[in-house]
Amino acid sequence: MIVKQLSLKETTWHNSIQNIDFVPNIVLLFVSPLFNAKTDLVYQLLKMYPEVKLLGCSTAGEISGITVTDETVSLTAIQFEKVQHKLETVEVENRDQSFDAGVGLAQKLKSQDLRHILLFSDGLNVNGADLVSGLRSVLPDTGITGGLAGDGLNFKETFVISNSLISDGIVVGLGLYGDDLKISYSSKSGWDGFGIERLVTKSENNVLYELDGLPALQVYKSFLGDNVTSLSSLALRFPLSIRINKTEEPVVRTVLDLDEEQQSLTFTDRIPEGALVRLMNSNVNRLIDGAKDSAKEATNAINKNAELAILISCAGRRLMLKQLVEEEVEVVRDIIGEKPEITGLYSYGEIGPFREFAPCQFHNQTMTITILSEC
Repeated sequence: MIVKQLSLKETTWHNSIQNIDFVPNIVLLFVSPLFNAKTDLVYQLLKMYPEVKLLGCSTAGEISGITVTDETVSLTAIQFEKVQHKLETVEVENRDQSFDAGVGLAQKLKSQDLRHILLFSDGLNVNGADLVSGLRSVLPDTGITGGLAGDGLNFKETFVISNSLISDGIVVGLGLYGDDLKISYSSKSGWDGFGIERLVTKSENNVLYELDGLPALQVYKSFLGDNVTSLSSLALRFPLSIRINKTEEPVVRTVLDLDEEQQSLTFTDRIPEGALVRLMNSNVNRLIDGAKDSAKEATNAINKNAELAILISCAGRRLMLKQLVEEEVEVVRDIIGEKPEITGLYSYGEIGPFREFAPCQFHNQTMTITILSEC
């Protein structure tokens, strides 16, 4: 396995891609929505490498090495010698089709020797939890990691790349096949719950109306105060943990909007009635510790010959960490060592298991790490 990591700028990308000194069979592209030359870049890469498989998406920040940037492309060229791979795409016209999209993608990639799926999805028109449920219904034991495309902090339009296709409303999956692939992964948050668990007594899709029979926003403000508004970063700092039943490990869901008239909260993904939720908070040190824990968990399952680490962190984490955002990337480097190349993005949702052998989940506010090598 040969890996080359590049950070491309708008004015110099033509020259930079000439530094790829081998013929890749996979190229990952994590692209700023402000990078205007993305179509030209994709065209040029396909012209240089007609057999290559291109995949990636737009971001809320690009990770390349230990740096976090905007208005760039984090490009990772990969040459597998023995691992087989297959690229497939499905369309999602609206959020209600997310489960079926997951089923369709899984059926296209399914094979007896399928080891892992790396996937990237539209970040605004897809229900991440339903997408994962669809995938798991067909491939319950297959490792799946990836994320939802970002759009800075604008939440207006995202795009996914699948070879020459650059579009919203799609999900792309890369199937990796055979025993020559060595892969590990982990997803940790660094968020801590406080207060009691409460029952979701009224909700619709991703809008939460009542907790324990009380208006959801009223309960939320009872902890955080009346100064919480839809534009307040305070709302971002206090997401909810959610679990569908008492035996499940809780996942984090981020608050997107507050409605004073309806006394409701809108989240990044579905909050089903009957679920158990709990308020969460964190600080910079705990978030960085979460990234460290994710790196430790991922490296426990792979040897020191790792070649590539793919980091998918949440846009909300970046907003909280602010100028310290690179510290959560640097702590991953400290754990995994100097050898693996690091690429990644800040996303609108992360996909992956909490740890090896755990089921795949859809997350918010986590650092999800995938580490790959070839034996």
